[in-house]
Amino acid sequence: MPAAARTYWLTSPCRIRRKDESLIIERDNAANVHVPVTDVRDIVACAETDLNTSVVALLNRHRINVHLLSYYGDYAGSLLTSETSTSGETVLAQARVAQDPHTSLAIARSIVDACAFNVRRVVDRKLLNRPYTVLQESIKNSTSQAHLMGAEGTFRRSAWEVIDTKLPDWLQLGGRSRRPPKNAGNAFISYVNGITYARVLTAVRLTPLHSGIAFLHGTMERQRHSLVLDLSEMFKPLMAERLLLRMAGRNQLKEHHFDRDTNQAMLSDAGRKFVVQAVRDEFAVTVAHRTLGRNVAYDELLYLDALALTRHCLEGAAYKPFRIWW
Repeated sequence: MPAAARTYWLTSPCRIRRKDESLIIERDNAANVHVPVTDVRDIVACAETDLNTSVVALLNRHRINVHLLSYYGDYAGSLLTSETSTSGETVLAQARVAQDPHTSLAIARSIVDACAFNVRRVVDRKLLNRPYTVLQESIKNSTSQAHLMGAEGTFRRSAWEVIDTKLPDWLQLGGRSRRPPKNAGNAFISYVNGITYARVLTAVRLTPLHSGIAFLHGTMERQRHSLVLDLSEMFKPLMAERLLLRMAGRNQLKEHHFDRDTNQAMLSDAGRKFVVQAVRDEFAVTVAHRTLGRNVAYDELLYLDALALTRHCLEGAAYKPFRIWW
């Protein structure tokens, strides 16, 4: 991934204006921020953001995507640049793999297995050992992507029950709920999952892959980037569940970080800034990569996983979805 540029996170309502080759971020009760456009890799808008066609034209020219999170923290959409790294040769190869039932199902199986492996790794290896063994048996016997996703859902429900045993009462999930999240725990998970989805979309757009051709989720499912749904599965436990358990264990999350109403919850302004900062710090954490022989940031792991899938489609190289190894 380009090292010189970086991701800009907008956590307060703002307006983006253009001045020559720079962006000016205007906020109420705060000084304007001048940003050279060459310093920007992409933008994640976590709060209400206004921008005009002049800004869009500049962002498009420099291939800068803007990802938007909704009021409740779900991924709402992106302003994507017209120019991408997608190549016809790679897309044709990707489509051939996706249309081959045997190969496509094999990739879907490996994604579900890797996702469950990561969930078990960050939640509780011992308590989730039995559900994971059952899931592996189901994966082996699955004959379709729908069957795989059903088995994964059963495993996930077991994982959420285990997570609740490690959280204070007010932060417990009580099962997964979305749009809107029913409680603080679900609001946290939805928000971090939305950010992870946006980061994976940026990573995929840097490769020659087509973000709409998937192997586990239906192609162009719900008008979303289906391949991004596939690849973000393995990284959500690393970012969302792991961060929730850690911050709850350290008593860092407080009730005032959430706005709660009858049967729905969302991060408060203070909570949103606090969680976004925690996620930013987490994406910058580095680990020693066993194959590359150098340290890589969590953010780069997204790109490396997409590249591995690219090589699988083009060269038939084995694709091993991301698994936590440390």
